[in-house]
Amino acid sequence: MTVLESLRSRLGAEAELSYSEFRDNHRVVVGARWAYAALDHLKNEIGYDMLFELTCADYLYYPDAKDRFGVVYGLLNTRTGERLLVKTWVNEPDPALQSVVPLWSGANWLEREVFDMYGVRFEGHPDLRRILMPEEFASFPLRKDYPLRGRGERHNFPVLARADG
Repeated sequence: MTVLESLRSRLGAEAELSYSEFRDNHRVVVGARWAYAALDHLKNEIGYDMLFELTCADYLYYPDAKDRFGVVYGLLNTRTGERLLVKTWVNEPDPALQSVVPLWSGANWLEREVFDMYGVRFEGHPDLRRILMPEEFASFPLRKDYPLRGRGERHNFPVLARADG
C-alpha cells in the first residue's frame, strides 16, 4: 500500500490529499484540518519517526496561489532512509495549525521559529513565544508584505559605518 493509499484509508476522501513524486522526492499535500492526523498516522503507522524540518513559505504574490502560507514538514523513516515532505496551507486572518510537539519534541523550536517569522500559530504548543525577535517586536519579518527596510523598529540602533582599509 502506498503512502497516499494509507492516508486515504485513514483520513477518508474528504481530507484534501494529493501526492507527487519527482526523482526521489516524495510530497504529500493535505488540508490543514487533517494535517495533525496525517502526521500522526505517518509517524505511528508508517514509520516516519523523525521530523528533520518544519518551515513555512509565504505565497502572497504568487499569481496562481489560492492560499497564503504553506507549512512544510520534512519527515524521515530512519529504518528505511525514506524521506517525505508534507505540506499544508493556512490563511489569514488567523493562520493556525495544531502543534506537532506531542509527536516530535524537536518541533518545539521549529514551530517557534515559524511563529516568530511568519505569524503562524501552533495551537497546543507548550511555549509559543518569539525565539529570534524581541518579544516587543510587533510584526513578522519573513512575510512578503513586510517592507525591506523595516517599519522603523531600528530607530534606536546605532548606525554602523564601514571601515575603510
